[in-house]
Amino acid sequence: MTRLSLRTILSLLGVVMLLAAGCSGGGDSVEGEGLDEEPLADATDTPEATDTPAAGTDTVEPSAVDEDGAEASTGDTFVAAIGQQPDQLDPHVTTAYPSFQVLENVYDTLVVPNADTLEMEASLATDWEVSDDNLTWTFTLAEDVVFHDGSTFDAADVVYSYTRIIDEQLANAFRFGTVESVEAADPQTVVITLTEPTPNLLANIGGFKGMAILPEGAAEDYDLATEAVGTGPFALASTSPSGLVLEANPDYWGDAPSIGAVEFRWISEPTTALTELQTGGVHWTDNVPPQQIESLSGNDDVVLETVPSNDYWYWSANFDVEPFGDPLVREALALAIDRDAITQAATFGAGTANQTAIPADSFWASDHAPYTHDPERARALLDEAGVSDLSMGLMVTDEFPQTVTAAEVIASQLGEVGIDVEIQTETFATWLDRQGQGDYDAFMLGWLGNLDPFGFYHSQHLCEGSNNYQGYCNEEVDALLTQAAVETDEDARRDLYNQAVEMIVDDGSYWYLYNPDVVQAWAPEVEGYTIRSDRAINFETVSLNG
Repeated sequence: MTRLSLRTILSLLGVVMLLAAGCSGGGDSVEGEGLDEEPLADATDTPEATDTPAAGTDTVEPSAVDEDGAEASTGDTFVAAIGQQPDQLDPHVTTAYPSFQVLENVYDTLVVPNADTLEMEASLATDWEVSDDNLTWTFTLAEDVVFHDGSTFDAADVVYSYTRIIDEQLANAFRFGTVESVEAADPQTVVITLTEPTPNLLANIGGFKGMAILPEGAAEDYDLATEAVGTGPFALASTSPSGLVLEANPDYWGDAPSIGAVEFRWISEPTTALTELQTGGVHWTDNVPPQQIESLSGNDDVVLETVPSNDYWYWSANFDVEPFGDPLVREALALAIDRDAITQAATFGAGTANQTAIPADSFWASDHAPYTHDPERARALLDEAGVSDLSMGLMVTDEFPQTVTAAEVIASQLGEVGIDVEIQTETFATWLDRQGQGDYDAFMLGWLGNLDPFGFYHSQHLCEGSNNYQGYCNEEVDALLTQAAVETDEDARRDLYNQAVEMIVDDGSYWYLYNPDVVQAWAPEVEGYTIRSDRAINFETVSLNG
């Protein structure tokens, strides 16, 4: 299929998703892969979100037309319910996790995390070599790979994709901070030259689909906010206000998908998503009511699995809004909250309280935990700061219900020390826009998909970090994070990050709350699906039995 014919088809399908520039704090996480994969999510200038209709309404069936207009077999359609609508489909711009839930199935990266170990393995790059000085990485590319528009993948596409991110300073440009050049040595070879050793380069370019490879010139040929042209196992077929459909890519370079299509539906209410799963309306969801996790574990009508995740949930205040720039006030806020109570309320036991970002079982984890729940000390610090009758807004989104639940607990706890909290519940799109504009007192969300400490801390806490929406700046932290990013000795690198983390926590850049578990459920007839700690949603191996 030519690029022109694909664009014409997409236009005729009436793509309704709106352009939105992205940035996340979570991925954020919420991820992203936002949830800023990274993040869980963050973005700026996002459109107002559409209301999420009930499952099964206003969906579009996958097209099944070949080049000659003949109807082709699509096989089974796998229906997945996710809680939020993607803010857009440009993998280089968005940092919102809902976008990456879809894009994970559409795009490829040079390398990709192994589903079990999360170690990087071959994808569009079949192998790679590193020079003795660790400054030159040479990647050999897979052959006979084509994009969804029929164009052939080669080194020029890699150079174009990475150069676009760097030159336009898109969401993940910070991952290329040590990259001096990206060049095509020949059609099947890409050479990345670094200014300094970068031990996490593979994680930076393959950890999530924000580093996807696009066809050369894609941004000029397509509206990437609403169109998607990758090399992945599924291709975008249609969109509607309630969801979108991906069709199996018949020319996929890897193992062909076992299903003919994936239909994503936006179902923001967890109980509705679960009901749809139990009644056969959908086959899979990650929008499971946390209070029902225990009861579902013994339910033969639903397969429910949980694994510890790599993401974290946190809240932060705006340093540019008084009095939150005052260290005494920030320390008081840290002491006023009870993380164990917040974690239990938000996750019903499917999460672990933590005062830093990285889960405790990781090599990179820090044991720094300076705060206990101490309302009396918090009140004393507020008095010392000369702060009384403090009112603050706490921005959350009902599209991530756990933020609302956690905010209610935080509001109650802060009320005990004389702080009046207004919980400001926004659509996800509005939340992202307000965060990007700095239009908040405090916000809460998460950040996910992290495979390396660089992803947990770097862009969020550097003075000029692309995801430092709170306005934190500590030159000592900058120096430690910058040095850690290029340190090749793992033990020394861990020590540098731990030094930085202690300052980040003590300064109150973020108030970390907990590391949640990944919780997903699917119908018993679903086979071949693997739940992952990095929350990557891959459906190419899924089949429906019955």
